[in-house]
Amino acid sequence: MVPNIRIFVLVIAVPLVAQAAVLYFMGQPPICACGTVRLWAGTVLSQENSQQLTDWYTPSHVIHGMLFFALGRLVFRGHWSPILGLSLALGIEVAWELIENSPPVIDRYREQALAQGYSGDSILNSLSDTLAMMIGFWMAARLPVRASIALALAAELFTGVMIRDNLTLNVVQLLAPSKAISAWQAEGGVYGAPAQK
Repeated sequence: MVPNIRIFVLVIAVPLVAQAAVLYFMGQPPICACGTVRLWAGTVLSQENSQQLTDWYTPSHVIHGMLFFALGRLVFRGHWSPILGLSLALGIEVAWELIENSPPVIDRYREQALAQGYSGDSILNSLSDTLAMMIGFWMAARLPVRASIALALAAELFTGVMIRDNLTLNVVQLLAPSKAISAWQAEGGVYGAPAQK
């Protein structure tokens, strides 16, 4: 294996293994309690949301990757390298996945209209979220800035229309919950409410 490829493999593998191990010791289930593994959980009201490989929140994690790419370029401006940028992105994403699945944050999510009944992610879903972030990072590294921004906005609008939630609303409702947003989300969109996460 070429040395740079070995470093990339380590930069990716070590955080993912650590993420899975910590989530396991935190008590998160390896897969959905339903006992099946699906590529897509498209029913927001389902107990499989945030449990399967992908769901309506996967685009948010792709956007994370785009944002973390931009952050890495800013932080490592004079010393930018894909390995440094990806290390930063993985560090932030893995930390978020662990915080997101901690009891205080799960309880905070449950206060929202679209997260009643949320019990955290399965380990499979959490690792898939991190992989989605890496896809976003990879896309941002290859696309013009305007294309990345357009894709992120399109994903936000699409999920906002389809399930009345997206990355922006999720952050707002987590940090400074709005009763007006909660009421609008509770009315339900195409896929209904309340949802997990």
